[in-house]
Amino acid sequence: MNGITIALSKGRIFEETRPLLAEAGIVPAEDPESSRKLIIGTNRPEVRIIIVRASDVPTYVQHGGADLGIAGRDVLMEHGGQGLYQPLDLGIARCRMMVAVPEGFDYAMAVRRGARLKVATKYLQIARQHFASKGVHVDLIKLYGSMELAPLVGMSDAIVDLVSSGNTLKANHLVAVEEIAAISARLVLNQASLKMKRKELQFLMEAFARVAKPLDAEVSV
Repeated sequence: MNGITIALSKGRIFEETRPLLAEAGIVPAEDPESSRKLIIGTNRPEVRIIIVRASDVPTYVQHGGADLGIAGRDVLMEHGGQGLYQPLDLGIARCRMMVAVPEGFDYAMAVRRGARLKVATKYLQIARQHFASKGVHVDLIKLYGSMELAPLVGMSDAIVDLVSSGNTLKANHLVAVEEIAAISARLVLNQASLKMKRKELQFLMEAFARVAKPLDAEVSV
């Protein structure tokens, strides 16, 4: 078997990927949360895991730094998915991409009146495409975290961000008013690797598919 490199990010995606790896007979040698290593071996000498930022997973896979990876749909939507094969929705790390506004702000009325909205987000491409499709004029403000703060200090009218339980919005007196997309983690493959290491990658895809709980229909190879 040719060597296989899997790109993963720390946190929720790594933890929810463990059962998928186990189904393929792969056990990480170390926990990335307690290890400083960026390359982690496994119980199978031909398989290694590299630990990268969630937003970098598609880039590492696209450019051959990894044969495959697991990335949230939000990351792939923002990245654009160029040069990647996305055969499987794994159904893990589920949440929603939402537009949220302060309590009492009449979002629907503002849209109907053609108001120009200030929107804070780290998902510039997703937000730009969403509002353009609705014919809503927006000024986008790029933030890297604590999106909920922007409306509270009068910097924006709305935010675009991931929402899971909704507790953070509620604690900051914000309400979700529009869903942009349902989000879950996807398997992504390097197209050259798929040609050169098809047998090995097919085995992993089949193993992952057995325990995946996709939000939508899977696409077979």
